[in-house]
Amino acid sequence: MLFELFTGAIFIGGTIALMLASYFLMRWITGSEADIHEKDLASSVIFRISALHGLILALVFAQEMFSYQQLRLQTATEANAIADIYFDAGRYGGGHNVAIQKELNDYIGVVVDKEWKSLGETNRLSPEAWAQWDAAYNAVLDLVPTNPREQSLRSHMLDRIYLISDSRTKRESTVADSMNAIFWFAALSGVFFIALAYYSYPPRSRNILLISMFGAYTGIILFLIYAFSNPYIQPAELGPGPLLRLQQQIAAQPPAS
Repeated sequence: MLFELFTGAIFIGGTIALMLASYFLMRWITGSEADIHEKDLASSVIFRISALHGLILALVFAQEMFSYQQLRLQTATEANAIADIYFDAGRYGGGHNVAIQKELNDYIGVVVDKEWKSLGETNRLSPEAWAQWDAAYNAVLDLVPTNPREQSLRSHMLDRIYLISDSRTKRESTVADSMNAIFWFAALSGVFFIALAYYSYPPRSRNILLISMFGAYTGIILFLIYAFSNPYIQPAELGPGPLLRLQQQIAAQPPAS
């Protein structure tokens, strides 16, 4: 919580400071007070830049929120697919279930304990988790059905394990394809130019307060965009909840020998 508050304060304070510094810089450059025609032109410029700036922030914010929600969905999808394979392996029986269930259990452990954190740091999936997935895949491939029931279970497990692979790739794309420095340049330059256009208003306490309020709200939006851009780390970390719950369920019901 302290980290989130500190990071948010940096964004809000930094945006307010940028706006006030830009405002006073333009006041210093122009020197004298603006006449009525300058104020009309400045108001027109502020309106147009603010509209474009707000549109950019809204689109990017919506995109990051969508990616954040998609990660929730993909994590739940992956956990459901693992659960399907795990319990179908138990239904298959014949001693073949032990290897499949063990590999899946180990896979969950690697994802929860190692891969989730490394995704936030490197933006890449763990080779170790891929190796565990491959081991589980091979264990399913090695099954030799002897009746229609086993044939159906094997087909379903293969379908589910392909779904795990697909979900993994989508989890990686959440951070690997996130926004770059171009967005931050556009966002901060918008704040800068809007603040410059306020120069026609005298630096009275109420005017400074209103400019600071606009800067503070813009800083909050920028902070939220930054937070949602990498859901694997603070300040808006999204934990592997569905996988953790499945791990607990498996621990409470160990695989049959």
